[in-house]
Amino acid sequence: MKIRKLKSAENIKKYLESSKTEYVKVAITDIDGILRGKYMHVDKFIKSSKKGFGFCDVIFGWDSNDELYEFSNTSEEELVTGWHTGFPDAKASIVPESGRVIPFEENTPLFLAELSDDSVCPRGVLKKILETLKENGIQSKSAFEYEFFLFDETPHTIREKKFKKLKNFTPGMYGYSVLRSSTHSDLYQQLLNLCVDMDMHLEGLHTETGPGVLEAAIMVDESINSADKATLFKTFSKVLFQKNNLMANFMAKWSGQYPGQSGHIHVSLQDLEGKSLFSSTKENELPKDFTYFIGGLQKYMREFSVMIAPTVNSYKRLCPGAWAPINMTWGVENRTTGFRAITGDADSQRIENRLPGADSNPYLALAATLGAGYLGIKEKIEPSPETQGGAYDLKLDRKYQVPSDLGEAAKLFKQSESAKNLFGETFVNHFANTRTWEYEEFQKNKNPFDSSIISTWELERYFEII
Repeated sequence: MKIRKLKSAENIKKYLESSKTEYVKVAITDIDGILRGKYMHVDKFIKSSKKGFGFCDVIFGWDSNDELYEFSNTSEEELVTGWHTGFPDAKASIVPESGRVIPFEENTPLFLAELSDDSVCPRGVLKKILETLKENGIQSKSAFEYEFFLFDETPHTIREKKFKKLKNFTPGMYGYSVLRSSTHSDLYQQLLNLCVDMDMHLEGLHTETGPGVLEAAIMVDESINSADKATLFKTFSKVLFQKNNLMANFMAKWSGQYPGQSGHIHVSLQDLEGKSLFSSTKENELPKDFTYFIGGLQKYMREFSVMIAPTVNSYKRLCPGAWAPINMTWGVENRTTGFRAITGDADSQRIENRLPGADSNPYLALAATLGAGYLGIKEKIEPSPETQGGAYDLKLDRKYQVPSDLGEAAKLFKQSESAKNLFGETFVNHFANTRTWEYEEFQKNKNPFDSSIISTWELERYFEII
Protein backbone atom coordinates (compact mmCIF):
# COMPACT_ATOMS: atom_id res chain seq x y z
CA MET A 1 0.00 0.00 0.00
CA LYS A 2 1.39 3.42 -1.01
CA ILE A 3 0.92 6.49 1.16
CA ARG A 4 -0.45 8.57 -1.74
CA LYS A 5 -3.24 6.03 -2.23
CA LEU A 6 -4.65 6.33 1.30
CA LYS A 7 -8.23 7.52 1.45
CA SER A 8 -9.48 6.69 4.94
CA ALA A 9 -8.48 6.36 8.59
CA GLU A 10 -8.53 2.58 8.26
CA ASN A 11 -6.15 2.73 5.26
CA ILE A 12 -3.84 4.95 7.32
CA LYS A 13 -3.83 2.52 10.24
CA LYS A 14 -2.89 -0.42 8.01
CA TYR A 15 -0.17 1.58 6.26
CA LEU A 16 1.47 2.81 9.47
CA GLU A 17 1.37 -0.62 11.10
CA SER A 18 2.87 -2.34 8.06
CA SER A 19 5.63 0.29 7.75
CA LYS A 20 6.42 0.08 11.50
CA THR A 21 6.23 3.85 11.85
CA GLU A 22 6.92 5.36 15.26
CA TYR A 23 6.22 9.05 14.63
CA VAL A 24 4.22 11.03 12.09
CA LYS A 25 4.54 14.71 11.25
CA VAL A 26 1.27 16.67 11.13
CA ALA A 27 0.95 20.21 9.76
CA ILE A 28 -1.75 22.88 9.44
CA THR A 29 -1.45 26.00 7.28
CA ASP A 30 -1.85 29.22 9.25
CA ILE A 31 -3.39 32.44 7.97
CA ASP A 32 -0.08 33.53 6.35
CA GLY A 33 0.38 30.23 4.52
CA ILE A 34 3.05 28.99 6.94
CA LEU A 35 2.95 25.30 7.83
CA ARG A 36 2.66 24.88 11.60
CA GLY A 37 2.98 21.36 12.92
CA LYS A 38 4.54 18.76 15.18
CA TYR A 39 5.62 15.15 15.49
CA MET A 40 2.90 12.88 16.81
CA HIS A 41 3.33 9.33 18.16
CA VAL A 42 1.81 6.78 15.82
CA ASP A 43 -0.74 5.58 18.40
CA LYS A 44 -2.07 9.10 18.95
CA PHE A 45 -1.99 9.77 15.23
CA ILE A 46 -4.07 6.69 14.41
CA LYS A 47 -6.68 7.78 16.98
CA SER A 48 -6.54 11.32 15.59
CA SER A 49 -7.09 10.12 12.04
CA LYS A 50 -10.40 8.63 13.20
CA LYS A 51 -11.65 11.16 15.73
CA GLY A 52 -9.67 14.32 15.09
CA PHE A 53 -7.35 16.06 17.54
CA GLY A 54 -6.83 19.36 19.30
CA PHE A 55 -4.45 21.99 17.95
CA CYS A 56 -3.94 25.30 19.74
CA ASP A 57 -5.84 27.98 17.84
CA VAL A 58 -3.08 30.51 18.53
CA ILE A 59 -1.88 29.78 14.98
CA PHE A 60 -4.79 31.97 13.89
CA GLY A 61 -4.21 34.47 16.67
CA TRP A 62 -0.65 35.54 15.90
CA ASP A 63 1.26 36.86 12.92
CA SER A 64 4.17 35.39 10.96
CA ASN A 65 6.53 36.67 13.66
CA ASP A 66 4.57 34.89 16.45
CA GLU A 67 3.34 38.22 17.78
CA LEU A 68 -0.19 38.01 19.18
CA TYR A 69 -2.74 40.18 17.40
CA GLU A 70 -3.98 43.06 19.52
CA PHE A 71 -6.65 45.17 17.86
CA SER A 72 -7.56 48.42 19.59
CA ASN A 73 -10.54 49.29 17.36
CA THR A 74 -12.03 45.82 16.90
CA SER A 75 -14.78 44.21 18.94
CA GLU A 76 -14.18 40.80 20.48
CA GLU A 77 -17.02 39.44 18.32
CA GLU A 78 -14.81 39.96 15.25
CA LEU A 79 -11.89 38.02 16.74
CA VAL A 80 -11.69 34.28 16.19
CA THR A 81 -9.32 33.85 19.10
CA GLY A 82 -7.33 35.94 21.56
CA TRP A 83 -6.70 36.53 25.24
CA HIS A 84 -10.48 36.84 25.68
CA THR A 85 -10.94 33.19 24.58
CA GLY A 86 -7.89 31.80 26.39
CA PHE A 87 -6.42 30.34 23.17
CA PRO A 88 -8.14 26.95 23.42
CA ASP A 89 -7.47 23.88 21.30
CA ALA A 90 -9.45 23.88 18.08
CA LYS A 91 -10.76 20.60 16.65
CA ALA A 92 -8.59 19.53 13.70
CA SER A 93 -8.99 16.71 11.20
CA ILE A 94 -6.34 14.71 9.39
CA VAL A 95 -6.58 14.85 5.59
CA PRO A 96 -6.01 11.16 4.69
CA GLU A 97 -5.29 11.74 1.01
CA SER A 98 -2.58 14.33 1.76
CA GLY A 99 -0.02 11.78 3.00
CA ARG A 100 3.59 12.02 1.87
CA VAL A 101 6.90 10.59 2.98
CA ILE A 102 9.57 13.19 3.79
CA PRO A 103 12.65 11.66 2.15
CA PHE A 104 15.32 13.43 4.20
CA GLU A 105 13.62 12.74 7.55
CA GLU A 106 14.39 9.02 7.50
CA ASN A 107 11.15 8.48 5.62
CA THR A 108 8.89 10.14 8.18
CA PRO A 109 5.25 10.25 7.03
CA LEU A 110 3.68 13.70 6.75
CA PHE A 111 -0.05 14.47 6.72
CA LEU A 112 -1.79 17.79 6.34
CA ALA A 113 -4.62 18.68 8.67
CA GLU A 114 -7.36 21.30 8.67
CA LEU A 115 -9.66 22.82 11.24
CA SER A 116 -13.05 21.17 11.51
CA ASP A 117 -14.48 24.70 11.69
CA ASP A 118 -13.55 25.98 8.24
CA SER A 119 -14.47 29.63 8.89
CA VAL A 120 -10.85 30.86 8.99
CA CYS A 121 -8.82 27.77 8.08
CA PRO A 122 -7.25 28.60 4.67
CA ARG A 123 -7.75 25.09 3.32
CA GLY A 124 -11.35 25.23 4.49
CA VAL A 125 -11.90 28.59 2.79
CA LEU A 126 -10.75 27.12 -0.53
CA LYS A 127 -12.90 24.01 -0.03
CA LYS A 128 -15.91 26.27 0.53
CA ILE A 129 -15.36 27.94 -2.85
CA LEU A 130 -14.86 24.58 -4.57
CA GLU A 131 -18.12 23.36 -3.05
CA THR A 132 -19.90 26.47 -4.36
CA LEU A 133 -18.53 25.72 -7.82
CA LYS A 134 -19.65 22.09 -7.57
CA GLU A 135 -23.17 23.11 -6.57
CA ASN A 136 -23.26 25.04 -9.84
CA GLY A 137 -21.99 22.15 -11.94
CA ILE A 138 -18.36 23.32 -12.09
CA GLN A 139 -15.03 21.85 -11.04
CA SER A 140 -11.55 23.29 -11.52
CA LYS A 141 -7.94 22.44 -12.15
CA SER A 142 -5.04 24.72 -11.36
CA ALA A 143 -1.28 25.01 -11.20
CA PHE A 144 1.11 27.31 -9.34
CA GLU A 145 4.46 28.61 -10.45
CA TYR A 146 6.98 30.28 -8.15
CA GLU A 147 10.01 32.47 -8.59
CA PHE A 148 12.46 32.48 -5.69
CA PHE A 149 15.98 33.75 -5.03
CA LEU A 150 18.70 31.48 -3.69
CA PHE A 151 21.40 32.80 -1.38
CA ASP A 152 24.69 31.35 -0.24
CA GLU A 153 23.67 32.16 3.32
CA THR A 154 22.20 30.52 6.42
CA PRO A 155 19.53 31.68 8.90
CA HIS A 156 22.39 32.79 11.14
CA THR A 157 24.47 34.68 8.58
CA ILE A 158 21.57 36.72 7.18
CA ARG A 159 20.87 38.00 10.68
CA GLU A 160 24.52 38.55 11.52
CA LYS A 161 24.79 40.64 8.34
CA LYS A 162 21.53 42.44 9.17
CA PHE A 163 20.31 41.42 5.70
CA LYS A 164 22.92 43.58 3.98
CA LYS A 165 25.50 42.54 1.37
CA LEU A 166 24.06 39.05 1.12
CA LYS A 167 25.77 36.62 -1.21
CA ASN A 168 23.56 35.38 -4.04
CA PHE A 169 23.87 31.72 -4.99
CA THR A 170 25.12 32.69 -8.46
CA PRO A 171 26.04 36.08 -9.97
CA GLY A 172 24.63 37.88 -12.98
CA MET A 173 21.36 38.01 -14.92
CA TYR A 174 21.19 34.48 -16.32
CA GLY A 175 17.57 33.77 -17.33
CA TYR A 176 16.94 30.30 -18.78
CA SER A 177 20.64 29.53 -18.36
CA VAL A 178 21.76 26.05 -19.39
CA LEU A 179 25.20 27.00 -18.08
CA ARG A 180 23.90 27.59 -14.57
CA SER A 181 21.55 24.59 -14.44
CA SER A 182 24.26 22.27 -15.78
CA THR A 183 27.02 23.55 -13.50
CA HIS A 184 24.76 23.10 -10.47
CA SER A 185 22.93 20.05 -11.79
CA ASP A 186 23.39 18.13 -8.52
CA LEU A 187 21.34 20.71 -6.65
CA TYR A 188 18.72 20.89 -9.39
CA GLN A 189 18.40 17.12 -9.35
CA GLN A 190 17.95 17.13 -5.59
CA LEU A 191 15.04 19.54 -5.96
CA LEU A 192 13.49 17.62 -8.86
CA ASN A 193 13.79 14.34 -6.96
CA LEU A 194 12.29 15.86 -3.82
CA CYS A 195 9.29 17.03 -5.82
CA VAL A 196 8.85 13.55 -7.32
CA ASP A 197 9.21 11.86 -3.93
CA MET A 198 6.63 14.16 -2.33
CA ASP A 199 4.20 14.12 -5.27
CA MET A 200 4.51 17.78 -6.17
CA HIS A 201 6.06 17.09 -9.57
CA LEU A 202 7.46 20.05 -11.46
CA GLU A 203 6.47 20.69 -15.04
CA GLY A 204 9.52 22.88 -15.47
CA LEU A 205 12.49 24.33 -13.58
CA HIS A 206 14.84 27.01 -14.87
CA THR A 207 16.82 30.08 -13.90
CA GLU A 208 15.06 33.42 -14.13
CA THR A 209 16.66 36.78 -14.77
CA GLY A 210 18.52 37.82 -11.66
CA PRO A 211 21.41 36.54 -9.54
CA GLY A 212 20.50 33.13 -8.12
CA VAL A 213 16.81 33.27 -9.01
CA LEU A 214 14.90 30.16 -10.09
CA GLU A 215 11.39 29.52 -11.38
CA ALA A 216 9.53 26.30 -10.64
CA ALA A 217 6.23 25.42 -12.30
CA ILE A 218 4.25 22.76 -10.43
CA MET A 219 2.19 20.38 -12.56
CA VAL A 220 -1.56 20.86 -12.90
CA ASP A 221 -3.99 19.00 -10.64
CA GLU A 222 -7.46 19.30 -9.14
CA SER A 223 -7.52 22.63 -7.33
CA ILE A 224 -7.42 21.42 -3.70
CA ASN A 225 -4.49 19.12 -4.54
CA SER A 226 -2.82 21.94 -6.42
CA ALA A 227 -2.92 24.25 -3.40
CA ASP A 228 -1.63 21.44 -1.15
CA LYS A 229 1.31 20.93 -3.50
CA ALA A 230 2.10 24.63 -3.64
CA THR A 231 2.10 24.87 0.15
CA LEU A 232 4.35 21.84 0.51
CA PHE A 233 6.69 23.08 -2.21
CA LYS A 234 7.28 26.43 -0.52
CA THR A 235 8.15 24.77 2.78
CA PHE A 236 10.15 21.75 1.70
CA SER A 237 12.15 23.45 -1.02
CA LYS A 238 13.35 25.82 1.73
CA VAL A 239 14.21 22.79 3.88
CA LEU A 240 16.17 21.18 1.06
CA PHE A 241 18.18 24.30 0.36
CA GLN A 242 18.92 24.96 4.03
CA LYS A 243 20.24 21.41 4.29
CA ASN A 244 22.65 22.48 1.53
CA ASN A 245 23.64 25.61 3.51
CA LEU A 246 21.63 27.79 1.14
CA MET A 247 18.49 29.86 1.63
CA ALA A 248 15.47 30.23 -0.63
CA ASN A 249 13.56 33.51 -0.40
CA PHE A 250 9.88 33.78 -1.42
CA MET A 251 9.29 37.45 -0.61
CA ALA A 252 7.37 39.35 -3.27
CA LYS A 253 10.36 41.67 -3.63
CA TRP A 254 13.50 41.38 -1.56
CA SER A 255 15.54 44.06 -3.39
CA GLY A 256 14.78 47.19 -5.37
CA GLN A 257 17.53 46.25 -7.83
CA TYR A 258 15.73 43.23 -9.27
CA PRO A 259 12.26 42.21 -10.44
CA GLY A 260 9.93 40.79 -7.81
CA GLN A 261 9.04 37.16 -7.29
CA SER A 262 5.74 35.93 -8.62
CA GLY A 263 3.34 33.21 -7.54
CA HIS A 264 1.24 33.02 -10.72
CA ILE A 265 -1.84 30.79 -10.73
CA HIS A 266 -3.13 28.98 -13.81
CA VAL A 267 -6.81 28.00 -13.73
CA SER A 268 -9.24 26.13 -15.96
CA LEU A 269 -12.83 25.06 -15.38
CA GLN A 270 -14.65 21.86 -16.31
CA ASP A 271 -18.18 20.55 -15.93
CA LEU A 272 -18.76 17.67 -13.51
CA GLU A 273 -18.12 15.15 -16.31
CA GLY A 274 -14.71 16.69 -16.97
CA LYS A 275 -15.50 18.59 -20.17
CA SER A 276 -13.61 21.88 -20.43
CA LEU A 277 -15.68 25.05 -20.03
CA PHE A 278 -12.79 27.14 -21.33
CA SER A 279 -12.08 25.34 -24.61
CA SER A 280 -12.99 27.05 -27.87
CA THR A 281 -15.09 25.61 -30.67
CA LYS A 282 -13.84 28.30 -33.06
CA GLU A 283 -10.26 29.39 -33.62
CA ASN A 284 -9.30 32.68 -31.94
CA GLU A 285 -12.58 32.81 -30.03
CA LEU A 286 -12.93 32.46 -26.27
CA PRO A 287 -16.12 30.81 -24.97
CA LYS A 288 -18.56 32.85 -22.90
CA ASP A 289 -17.72 31.21 -19.57
CA PHE A 290 -14.06 32.05 -20.18
CA THR A 291 -14.78 35.71 -20.91
CA TYR A 292 -17.22 35.99 -18.00
CA PHE A 293 -14.53 34.50 -15.72
CA ILE A 294 -12.13 37.21 -16.89
CA GLY A 295 -14.84 39.83 -16.31
CA GLY A 296 -15.21 38.58 -12.73
CA LEU A 297 -11.48 38.79 -12.15
CA GLN A 298 -11.48 42.36 -13.44
CA LYS A 299 -14.40 43.45 -11.28
CA TYR A 300 -13.61 41.70 -8.01
CA MET A 301 -9.88 41.11 -7.80
CA ARG A 302 -9.26 44.64 -6.54
CA GLU A 303 -11.63 43.97 -3.61
CA PHE A 304 -10.00 40.58 -3.03
CA SER A 305 -6.41 41.79 -3.53
CA VAL A 306 -5.49 41.25 0.11
CA MET A 307 -5.90 37.48 -0.46
CA ILE A 308 -3.30 37.45 -3.25
CA ALA A 309 -1.04 40.23 -1.96
CA PRO A 310 -1.13 39.69 1.82
CA THR A 311 2.03 41.45 3.07
CA VAL A 312 3.37 44.98 3.18
CA ASN A 313 6.06 43.80 0.81
CA SER A 314 3.56 42.47 -1.76
CA TYR A 315 2.85 45.95 -3.08
CA LYS A 316 6.54 46.72 -3.72
CA ARG A 317 6.45 44.11 -6.50
CA LEU A 318 3.41 45.51 -8.32
CA CYS A 319 5.20 48.28 -10.18
CA PRO A 320 5.66 49.19 -13.87
CA GLY A 321 8.31 47.53 -16.02
CA ALA A 322 9.29 44.79 -13.56
CA TRP A 323 7.44 41.80 -15.05
CA ALA A 324 4.56 42.28 -12.61
CA PRO A 325 1.10 43.70 -13.41
CA ILE A 326 -0.24 46.94 -11.97
CA ASN A 327 -3.86 46.72 -13.10
CA MET A 328 -6.81 44.44 -13.86
CA THR A 329 -6.27 44.33 -17.62
CA TRP A 330 -6.34 41.14 -19.65
CA GLY A 331 -4.91 39.93 -22.93
CA VAL A 332 -4.22 36.81 -24.95
CA GLU A 333 -0.60 35.76 -24.34
CA ASN A 334 0.15 39.18 -22.86
CA ARG A 335 2.54 39.14 -19.91
CA THR A 336 2.06 42.82 -19.06
CA THR A 337 -1.59 42.36 -18.07
CA GLY A 338 -3.02 41.15 -14.78
CA PHE A 339 -4.79 38.25 -16.45
CA ARG A 340 -3.22 36.35 -19.33
CA ALA A 341 -5.47 34.19 -21.49
CA ILE A 342 -3.55 31.17 -22.76
CA THR A 343 -5.07 29.52 -25.79
CA GLY A 344 -4.67 25.89 -26.83
CA ASP A 345 -6.55 22.63 -26.84
CA ALA A 346 -9.19 21.55 -24.31
CA ASP A 347 -6.54 20.44 -21.83
CA SER A 348 -4.42 23.59 -21.97
CA GLN A 349 -6.68 26.59 -22.59
CA ARG A 350 -6.71 28.52 -19.34
CA ILE A 351 -6.38 31.85 -17.55
CA GLU A 352 -3.24 32.90 -15.69
CA ASN A 353 -3.67 35.24 -12.74
CA ARG A 354 -0.37 37.13 -12.74
CA LEU A 355 -1.15 39.35 -9.75
CA PRO A 356 -0.14 37.02 -6.86
CA GLY A 357 3.40 37.13 -5.55
CA ALA A 358 5.45 34.26 -4.18
CA ASP A 359 4.50 35.45 -0.67
CA SER A 360 0.80 34.63 -1.07
CA ASN A 361 -0.98 31.86 0.82
CA PRO A 362 -1.75 29.31 -1.94
CA TYR A 363 -5.17 28.36 -0.54
CA LEU A 364 -6.35 31.94 -0.19
CA ALA A 365 -4.87 33.17 -3.48
CA LEU A 366 -6.57 30.34 -5.35
CA ALA A 367 -9.85 30.85 -3.46
CA ALA A 368 -9.82 34.54 -4.44
CA THR A 369 -9.09 33.73 -8.08
CA LEU A 370 -11.81 31.09 -8.37
CA GLY A 371 -14.26 33.14 -6.32
CA ALA A 372 -13.89 36.27 -8.46
CA GLY A 373 -14.12 34.27 -11.67
CA TYR A 374 -17.17 32.39 -10.45
CA LEU A 375 -18.96 35.67 -9.73
CA GLY A 376 -18.14 36.75 -13.27
CA ILE A 377 -19.87 33.65 -14.65
CA LYS A 378 -22.80 33.93 -12.23
CA GLU A 379 -23.36 37.61 -13.02
CA LYS A 380 -22.42 37.30 -16.74
CA ILE A 381 -19.84 40.09 -16.44
CA GLU A 382 -18.38 41.10 -19.78
CA PRO A 383 -14.69 41.98 -19.60
CA SER A 384 -13.17 45.16 -20.95
CA PRO A 385 -11.72 45.07 -24.49
CA GLU A 386 -8.59 42.95 -24.71
CA THR A 387 -5.36 44.84 -24.06
CA GLN A 388 -3.07 44.83 -27.07
CA GLY A 389 0.58 45.57 -26.34
CA GLY A 390 1.91 46.98 -23.08
CA ALA A 391 -0.51 47.54 -20.19
CA TYR A 392 1.76 49.64 -17.97
CA ASP A 393 1.06 53.05 -19.52
CA LEU A 394 -2.70 52.73 -19.83
CA LYS A 395 -4.82 55.39 -18.12
CA LEU A 396 -7.46 53.37 -16.26
CA ASP A 397 -10.21 54.04 -13.74
CA ARG A 398 -9.26 53.38 -10.13
CA LYS A 399 -11.46 50.27 -10.13
CA TYR A 400 -9.00 48.60 -12.51
CA GLN A 401 -5.87 49.49 -10.50
CA VAL A 402 -4.27 47.41 -7.77
CA PRO A 403 -4.50 48.91 -4.26
CA SER A 404 -1.66 51.24 -3.36
CA ASP A 405 -0.70 49.36 -0.22
CA LEU A 406 -1.78 46.69 2.26
CA GLY A 407 -3.75 49.17 4.35
CA GLU A 408 -5.98 50.13 1.43
CA ALA A 409 -6.38 46.48 0.40
CA ALA A 410 -7.49 45.46 3.89
CA LYS A 411 -10.14 48.21 4.00
CA LEU A 412 -11.49 47.25 0.57
CA PHE A 413 -11.76 43.62 1.65
CA LYS A 414 -13.50 44.34 4.92
CA GLN A 415 -16.05 46.54 3.14
CA SER A 416 -16.72 43.99 0.39
CA GLU A 417 -20.18 42.44 0.59
CA SER A 418 -19.23 40.11 -2.25
CA ALA A 419 -16.30 38.80 -0.21
CA LYS A 420 -18.54 38.23 2.82
CA ASN A 421 -21.08 36.34 0.71
CA LEU A 422 -18.38 34.16 -0.87
CA PHE A 423 -15.94 33.52 1.95
CA GLY A 424 -18.08 34.17 5.02
CA GLU A 425 -18.23 37.23 7.24
CA THR A 426 -16.15 35.58 9.97
CA PHE A 427 -13.24 35.00 7.61
CA VAL A 428 -13.46 38.42 5.98
CA ASN A 429 -13.45 40.26 9.31
CA HIS A 430 -10.67 38.10 10.75
CA PHE A 431 -8.41 38.23 7.71
CA ALA A 432 -8.95 41.94 7.10
CA ASN A 433 -8.11 42.64 10.74
CA THR A 434 -4.90 40.59 10.55
CA ARG A 435 -3.82 42.51 7.43
CA THR A 436 -4.60 45.85 9.08
CA TRP A 437 -2.44 44.68 11.99
CA GLU A 438 0.36 43.81 9.54
CA TYR A 439 0.16 47.24 7.92
CA GLU A 440 0.07 49.09 11.24
CA GLU A 441 3.03 47.10 12.57
CA PHE A 442 5.00 48.26 9.55
CA GLN A 443 3.94 51.87 10.06
CA LYS A 444 4.89 51.65 13.72
CA ASN A 445 8.29 50.08 13.13
CA LYS A 446 9.52 51.59 9.89
CA ASN A 447 12.69 53.64 10.18
CA PRO A 448 12.36 57.18 8.77
CA PHE A 449 16.10 57.16 8.03
CA ASP A 450 15.86 53.97 5.96
CA SER A 451 15.53 55.26 2.40
CA SER A 452 15.75 51.84 0.72
CA ILE A 453 12.78 50.57 -1.26
CA ILE A 454 12.67 47.39 0.82
CA SER A 455 12.91 48.20 4.52
CA THR A 456 14.95 46.27 7.05
CA TRP A 457 11.68 45.57 8.89
CA GLU A 458 10.32 43.72 5.85
CA LEU A 459 13.52 41.67 5.44
CA GLU A 460 13.62 40.74 9.11
CA ARG A 461 9.96 39.77 9.06
CA TYR A 462 9.57 37.95 5.76
CA PHE A 463 12.95 36.84 4.40
CA GLU A 464 12.99 33.31 5.77
CA ILE A 465 9.48 32.46 6.91
CA ILE A 466 7.02 33.77 4.36
